[in-house]
Amino acid sequence: MLNRMNSKYLRKNPPKADDMKHIKRNPIYFVLDNVLDTYNIGSIFRLADAVVAEKVYICGENSEYPPSSRIHKAAVGTEEWVPWEHSNSVTHLIGKLKKQGVQIIAVEQDAKAVDYRQLTVDSLRLPVALVVGHETTGVSKEVLDMADLIVELPMFGINNSLNVWGSLAIVSYKVIENL
Repeated sequence: MLNRMNSKYLRKNPPKADDMKHIKRNPIYFVLDNVLDTYNIGSIFRLADAVVAEKVYICGENSEYPPSSRIHKAAVGTEEWVPWEHSNSVTHLIGKLKKQGVQIIAVEQDAKAVDYRQLTVDSLRLPVALVVGHETTGVSKEVLDMADLIVELPMFGINNSLNVWGSLAIVSYKVIENL
């Protein structure tokens, strides 16, 4: 049984070498396509820890990545517990993941998108990478073209999008529901 730690402890205590090998991870990757807001990046680390994602990929030349005091504050130290990697080229990374048999699912409002609630055991192929994009411009067209599937959250109000980490959280738990 994994010991749960509060944010106060996590902020000050990185994992010991032995800690990481006891965490059984789910076959889910998070790919951040030019996400810029450090609050979003930190929150995505917290989410990755919550769903025990395999890895977080932070892509983009202008994206901040650990060590960063701003990411650390939002992540409450979970960036130390979640494997992650930085890549300047999201398309290169997506191509590499596809060659490894990873299903690429972009979370984006798009004409080709399907409602995220349609994700089922039959439509998911593990491992899966969930891609979210820039806070203003979204997932890049190049990545949307490479994606195996594009899913969106229905928006019932006047705004046409939801926060990056919030959208990723909803879709992540839908994937977990179908593991």
